[in-house]
Amino acid sequence: MKRSSLYHIESYQYTLPSELIAQKPLEHREESRMMVVDRRKGTREHHLFKELPAFLNDGDVVVVNDSRVFHARLSLQKPTGGRVDLLVLKVMAGRIQAYLERGKNIYSGLELFHQTGLAFRVLKKEERFLELEASRELTLEEIDRLGRLPLPPYIKREPAPPDEERYQTVFAREPGSIAAPTAGLHFSETMLQSLQNVGVDIVTVTLHVSLGTFQPVKVADIRRHRVYPEYYRISSEAADRVNTALERGRRVLCVGTTTVRALETSVRDGRVVPGEGKTELYIYPGFHFQVTGALLTNFHLPCSSLLMLVCAFGGYETIMDAYREAVERRYRFYSYGDCMLIL
Repeated sequence: MKRSSLYHIESYQYTLPSELIAQKPLEHREESRMMVVDRRKGTREHHLFKELPAFLNDGDVVVVNDSRVFHARLSLQKPTGGRVDLLVLKVMAGRIQAYLERGKNIYSGLELFHQTGLAFRVLKKEERFLELEASRELTLEEIDRLGRLPLPPYIKREPAPPDEERYQTVFAREPGSIAAPTAGLHFSETMLQSLQNVGVDIVTVTLHVSLGTFQPVKVADIRRHRVYPEYYRISSEAADRVNTALERGRRVLCVGTTTVRALETSVRDGRVVPGEGKTELYIYPGFHFQVTGALLTNFHLPCSSLLMLVCAFGGYETIMDAYREAVERRYRFYSYGDCMLIL
């Protein structure tokens, strides 16, 4: 493919039958299918996720995202009775930043009410982004109690009790994400122990998934896209363990695109620097990876920045061919779907 075509949005389109979009998780996390793509050999193999330890060696590092999904979907009511659905992005004392998912005629000064009686006044509206002031000071923990689990819109059902566990990774600790870092959903406590038994080091970083992770790319030239900033944190211990692996020539396997973005944001001169902040790192073909040595990732939406990141790491032709084969072989797609291991 011509290099210029790599930057055209239509190059990241593919056909996916709707029945391949997973609506529920499998009974057991580790039973997901795993396509293994070897860039060097140019091969594709088909395995189960529970076989992952066979592809790793003593001293390799597996980096996971310990962010936890909070109940970010908040339903409010207008004085006229109309329903307004918000996706809460950030909580700042008595104010929240939110994305408008449903609701008409929203304007500055409008008051909205939660069923508990809590009131919100719209301070600012820019396109579908809102800033609201609550009638009393709020915390993220309170929003977590008031809201609902924000399953993605392509899951065509309301959240059920099992989702409270299954739409979280087993290593989720830090509340702040509006969507799960889905590559991590395949791991169980048993799998983590199996990896440690073969000498693999499990390292955690934090990146709170926000709109930047799944907002669609709408510009024809993908280089003009900008991602919504997302908070990340890498501890000194995590940075040291990853850097030690790099120095020893060991492989760093990133679990999900969020860990890739956290690590590649923080790297300086080939070393991961501890710290926290907001990342707007947008990875597409042509990007130079300094830390990521392998990637475990789910199958992503067409024309998404996540698919572009995967193509940047695995190679455009290699990944798009893999997606076509995944459709042919009836892999399950998106959040509750199967995964791909790129070596």
